[in-house]
Amino acid sequence: MITKAAIYHRSHSSYSYMYDKNTLHLRIRTAKGEVDNATLRIGDPYDWTSGGGGGNLNAEDAMGWSGGENFVMEKEGETELFDYWFCEAQPRFFRARYAFILEGEESEKLLVTEKQIFTITDGSEPELSQLLNFYCFPYMNPTDVFSPPHWVKETVWYQIFPERFANGNPSISPKNVLPWGSEDPKTNSFFGGDLQGVIDHLDYLQDLGITGLYFTPITQGKTNHKYDTVDYLKVDPAFGDDSTVRTLIAEAHKRGMKVMLDAVFNHIGADSLQWQDVIKNGKDSKYINWFYVEQFPLIDESKRDQHSKEYLNYRAFAFAQNMPKLNTENPEVMEYLLEVGRYWVRNFDIDAWRLDVANEVDQRFWRRFRDELKAIKPEIYILGEAWHDSMNWLTGDQFDAVMNYPLSDAMIGFFANGNLSVNQFKYAINDVNTSYPIAVNEVAFSLLDSHDTARILHRCDGNKEKVKLAYLFQFTHSGTPCIYYGSEIGLDGGADPLNRKCMIWNESKHDMDMKHHIMQIIKLRKKHPALSAHSIKWLMTDDTQQSLIYQKENGTDCITIFMNNSEKSIEVSLPSLLSEQNVIDIYNEMPCKLMKTITLPPFGFAMYQNE
Repeated sequence: MITKAAIYHRSHSSYSYMYDKNTLHLRIRTAKGEVDNATLRIGDPYDWTSGGGGGNLNAEDAMGWSGGENFVMEKEGETELFDYWFCEAQPRFFRARYAFILEGEESEKLLVTEKQIFTITDGSEPELSQLLNFYCFPYMNPTDVFSPPHWVKETVWYQIFPERFANGNPSISPKNVLPWGSEDPKTNSFFGGDLQGVIDHLDYLQDLGITGLYFTPITQGKTNHKYDTVDYLKVDPAFGDDSTVRTLIAEAHKRGMKVMLDAVFNHIGADSLQWQDVIKNGKDSKYINWFYVEQFPLIDESKRDQHSKEYLNYRAFAFAQNMPKLNTENPEVMEYLLEVGRYWVRNFDIDAWRLDVANEVDQRFWRRFRDELKAIKPEIYILGEAWHDSMNWLTGDQFDAVMNYPLSDAMIGFFANGNLSVNQFKYAINDVNTSYPIAVNEVAFSLLDSHDTARILHRCDGNKEKVKLAYLFQFTHSGTPCIYYGSEIGLDGGADPLNRKCMIWNESKHDMDMKHHIMQIIKLRKKHPALSAHSIKWLMTDDTQQSLIYQKENGTDCITIFMNNSEKSIEVSLPSLLSEQNVIDIYNEMPCKLMKTITLPPFGFAMYQNE
């Protein structure tokens, strides 16, 4: 029996959306293993043999729904509990009514509509044309298509924490600066990294294959990370000035690199002019409504020995005393921050904004933010920070993408922590891929580590072969991948502040094997469009051996990837469709022939292209 309670579809969601101005993508979820075949029944609501005019779908004179067509759906993926079925359709007149036909064992057949699930028998033809029950996609308006910048899918990002990348101008370093890399960083350490240091090493990044630079905040702040903004329109003096930023962006663009800055609009620094005015003038401050002040005094000194949530009388980011939360619903605050967004695009020609703590800012603000920035630069990339399912922000009116932490969690759980089996990993990846529209997944920001997490080498307990497998999966999955500075040469470090060590520029201390691996998979990703394609075909997932085989395909480009995520050498039996095939080993750039089995060393991999 097909479990009706497990069936799910909703119009105008990740289950039903426009992929482009002509194409609808439609998904339906069913209980795992219960449905053998799924069919999409779709057509124009006004296409009747006779009668039915004027949009009255229940008109008594409506005879013969001529518009109804059936399309076979493909099984898109499976998770632990569910199967997902997918189909695309191109309604001729840009509107549709649709339903789903599900077939199970013993000739069971269901018609799934918006209002009811019918059991189909030989005499069920009327139900197949009862359009008032069907799901509705009223009209495919081109402006409603989710349209992220076209260049993002091809971009390989490199995240730079400016204070720790390179010191190119010691004359502007803070007074308390430490010798470069002389000790492990502490929360309040300064080592003198600046933007000139980035300019000096752009050729290094170009050689690595990087095409996008993502900077944590470069605006004035008191801390080394600058998430406590003092002035949104001023470059931090320890990083450089406006001229330095313009040179950096011009030189990056000359090398085909995009530049993404970090916008911190959820909160502001305690040393900002606005918050200092509140401290000075209390309830009479002209900025009092810029914040969420509950009462005065701002700090309840009688509770100083308790958690900060007890002694702060105002809202702040994560109970951080130096980061009071901004009231973005206040029109003055909204206009102030919108001008910040416009300023850096208009005056410096940046290509993208990463939005810090984006999920805690009201969505009305983000809708305005998108409209304002896209009006200046239509191809700007707007990336929100969110660590959870984010469909609510990805319907085309706010962000172009979010940082894909659910994907990160799956990769870390499987490759680093070992707390996911092969099949659990597959289910987690499939869950990520079916949670969003394909166009969203194609530009999602994928990462293995960042300034907010322990480094990938640390998470893999120093096992660089595990790290290489993780990077290989990241770069053979859809989305726009990012490397955290230094991870390509073996930089390690646990949680903040140890994940923010100084970049090593002495090449003799680089892990050249890791660097070669990163360069090679970047090159392969650029060469083979299959590797960044959304779809993934799991050919084998073996929990016993901790091995997997999956295939990526785009047109005639078809790549098969083998992975052994265990500490033992294994022999993998090949599926019949791969056995005895002439292929090209694309990682080692040599032709070869597959046999009936393949041997993979501990944490080994192989990548083959069909000849």
